[in-house]
Amino acid sequence: MIFIPDLLITIFYAFFGIILMIIANTIIDFFIPGDFSYEIKRGNRAVAWLSAGSFIGIGEILRAVIMAPRVVAVEIPVLDGIIASLVYSAIGIVLFVAGYMVVNTWHRKYNLSEEIMRGNTAAGILVFGIFVGLSLVISAAVH
Repeated sequence: MIFIPDLLITIFYAFFGIILMIIANTIIDFFIPGDFSYEIKRGNRAVAWLSAGSFIGIGEILRAVIMAPRVVAVEIPVLDGIIASLVYSAIGIVLFVAGYMVVNTWHRKYNLSEEIMRGNTAAGILVFGIFVGLSLVISAAVH
């Protein structure tokens, strides 16, 4: 039998996660120089790879954040779960951006953001991998 309050919480957290994903990717776009919308319209595959990695990475972090309050053995109020999700999502997003900046700084011979805006697909694929790797580590930490 379907328990309506659980169904409503599920629907809420799904939309909550989608909104947080959009906000997080907007923040990431701010820290990586370039006009992503223009570059995607232009067919820049490097930006497409970066964007795909960003959405997958943030999605993984948010999945861990949203699941965390639901797997505890003790019932917690919905508002506490929402607040915890917001706090840990913010932490996850900050760590995600910081992780990218650290890796980009580590690559001293080239700037990944500049290479991506020039259309360097290899740089885009590399950042895709960096984002997925960062998300796996960060999602484990916030979970």
